[in-house]
Amino acid sequence: MAYARPRGSGIFVGVTLIVFGAAFLLHNYAGYEFHTALLHWWPLLLIFLGLAKLYENTAGRSVEVSTSRITGGEIFLIIGLLVLVGIVISVDTIKDKFPGDVFDFGGFGKTAYDYDLDVAPKPIAPNARVVVRATRGDVTVRASDQHEISVSGKKTVRAWDQRDADKISGRASLEVVQNGDGYEIRPAGSNTNDSDLQFNMDIVVPKKSPLTIHSEKGDIQVADIAGPVMINGMNGDADLHNISGDVNIDMRHGDVKIGDTKGDIKISGKGGEVDVNDATGSLTVDGEFYGPIRADKIARGVRYISQRSDLTLTQLGGHLELGSGNLEIADAPGNLQLRTNRYDLDIENVGGKAKIDNRDGRIELRYSSPPKDDIEITNANATISLSLPASSSFEITADCHSCDINSDFSAATLSKSTSGSGDNHLTGKYGNGRPTKISLKTSYGSISLRETSGNEPAALPQRPKMPNPPPAHSPAEVPEAQEN
Repeated sequence: MAYARPRGSGIFVGVTLIVFGAAFLLHNYAGYEFHTALLHWWPLLLIFLGLAKLYENTAGRSVEVSTSRITGGEIFLIIGLLVLVGIVISVDTIKDKFPGDVFDFGGFGKTAYDYDLDVAPKPIAPNARVVVRATRGDVTVRASDQHEISVSGKKTVRAWDQRDADKISGRASLEVVQNGDGYEIRPAGSNTNDSDLQFNMDIVVPKKSPLTIHSEKGDIQVADIAGPVMINGMNGDADLHNISGDVNIDMRHGDVKIGDTKGDIKISGKGGEVDVNDATGSLTVDGEFYGPIRADKIARGVRYISQRSDLTLTQLGGHLELGSGNLEIADAPGNLQLRTNRYDLDIENVGGKAKIDNRDGRIELRYSSPPKDDIEITNANATISLSLPASSSFEITADCHSCDINSDFSAATLSKSTSGSGDNHLTGKYGNGRPTKISLKTSYGSISLRETSGNEPAALPQRPKMPNPPPAHSPAEVPEAQEN
């Protein structure tokens, strides 16, 4: 009787190599990021590999020997591939923190050769649109009162020797051309996409020209532009100052620093640190930025949107900082609305309505003066701490599931109760003024209602009065003295 040859584990190994090979290919040519994908889609890897083993087990029933078990070689293969993925993630995380092309392994052993950029100035209309199409290299744009575009800087080529560098440099140049009602600054030649070639440009444009920069890799600096500024596809750091128009930045990697702007600011995509200060308009950050994210004095408010958080501030007179599991906000004169999770929140002096929804992170909200609008806080598996001046007036509903409520405020109009399941409740009114509505809810944490001195004198009628000193006048004069 003839037996079929025992099947190997080729299907399992093949599927594994296909999955990881496709991921590496997407990473190299489509900007695919392992750390983002693994965070959300890692169970698919188990599904693919499980299906492969299931097929092997089913097909193995027709042969004498079953090979459905995971072998030592297969385990070693998976561990090795995961280590390789970890190395790629680590390089992606830190490579933008180093200058130049430290992690461009194809450039090891080559020498950098610099050539001056030779571009003739181009007269343009004072309000003409300017577009910069950069491949690799740093871009600096400054404003001038002259109605022309001027470009200077260096063309850098990495090559094994001077002769090879001259060949690469000779086939690539920089040009300024008219395109419709605007002008483009762009590389020209047969090898402008060569990874060994970069253009470091210092550009001067008319002050009122709208500016658009398309960049693949390199740092960007823009200053003193009166028109709008748009930056697309950026893979590097951005530094913008004294911009009168709107600013729109779409990023892939890098940090952003923006100061002294008069228009609205929008930063989207993915990146590292974000630092924005002294903005007359609004700030919107939409994407995954790993921070810290800092903002100071944003007149028309802050909007922050990510997979984890959704924040709206109608005005920021003070400081905001988000990073490392903490979110701090100080002096927000307008309304605050926040939905997030796993952040510890430290918020101070909200001028308008405060609505906060968190989970698995503590919430501390403090007021140095009595709140003027409603407060609504919902949390889970963590604490809520609310600090108010003693002179505040409020109507409160606080519910704590399987946790305690501690309050420094006491009055006959406040009622605290405990259910048989360990839930605690605090309801009622406090103070003599127009009450602010307060709603606090959490579970498996605690609720603390703290009393602070604030900036107004404390006057709590429920506190006992000190006894009067012995009268110095006749009893008939006591009422008159008390009235005065």
